[in-house]
Amino acid sequence: MFEVFLAYINSKTKITDEEAEMIKAVSVIKKLRKKQYLLQEGDVWRYNAFICKGFLRTYQIDDKGHEHIMNFAPENYWTGDRESLQNETPSPFNIDAIEETHVLLINKQDFDNLCKKIPAFNDMVNTILQRSFNASQRRIHAAISYSAEEKYQHFLDTFPHIVNRIPQHMIASYLGLSPETLSRVRTQAAKK
Repeated sequence: MFEVFLAYINSKTKITDEEAEMIKAVSVIKKLRKKQYLLQEGDVWRYNAFICKGFLRTYQIDDKGHEHIMNFAPENYWTGDRESLQNETPSPFNIDAIEETHVLLINKQDFDNLCKKIPAFNDMVNTILQRSFNASQRRIHAAISYSAEEKYQHFLDTFPHIVNRIPQHMIASYLGLSPETLSRVRTQAAKK
């Protein structure tokens, strides 16, 4: 699975064989079964996690037992709780596998050292963080500004490669809609 991560890095930047070996030396592959947790609410997140194969979701459960999905992470995505990682505080999130998943983990100290020792890797990480921030801004804008129909269409436009891998109730949770509302929206969209 490290080869998947290396191919990802090489698609973003160029590193030497020696640098690749430095990264491999601190990388750990974790296999998750469907519905198995990578992170549970209350635990401190200590890794940078790259999805080599499979699909994860990050979510919270409110006091009424309703699930609120923050994001999805298929292959070639990063996941985790940055606030918990940076501040060493308990995470309010759960991260679990929607399907069997292989995740590459690098602990915070090793990851920070890689960023210091490999400038190209550090530049890649900074670019990813900028893109992630921009995506978060777009997601917040859609959540507070779009109608149910626009939210669903935006989701389809943004994630065409994963929409068929996600149960409808999870899409509804991600969009902040009830399953019934999403069903109505999908029915109306199909008629157009």
